[in-house]
Amino acid sequence: MQQQPTLPTSKGPADRFIGDAYVDMIVANPEAGFSVGMVHFTPGCHNAWHSHAAGQMLHCTEGLGVVVTEDEVIVLRPGVTVWTPPNQRHWHGAVPDRLMSHLAMSAAVPLAEGQEAVTWQEHVSDADYLAAAAAATTAH
Repeated sequence: MQQQPTLPTSKGPADRFIGDAYVDMIVANPEAGFSVGMVHFTPGCHNAWHSHAAGQMLHCTEGLGVVVTEDEVIVLRPGVTVWTPPNQRHWHGAVPDRLMSHLAMSAAVPLAEGQEAVTWQEHVSDADYLAAAAAATTAH
């Protein structure tokens, strides 16, 4: 048994987030075989399009947000859990007028040479973000 160190909060980098996001890593030990981070999105903050080699489980703990694929919007409210399968292109974030926090969980999987655990892509267009956020606020 080994108590894990508490890591400092980190700010999400501008090439991956529009707006301010803060990440508290809960499980960051490679020996665990998985990672867990609490991601805090300020109002209007969202990440860029991306995919995870192992897939990703998101569990909303507070606020209101969305997780979006090319053809689906799921509203994130406290208690909602969403699975994005391996290599599914998606993005997630808070609606314009609400904070949103979620646990982001992913397994460690063997990667091909040159493959990254997360493949970051382009930023979401303002029009696509606002359309997804509008779907969340009308469903709220």
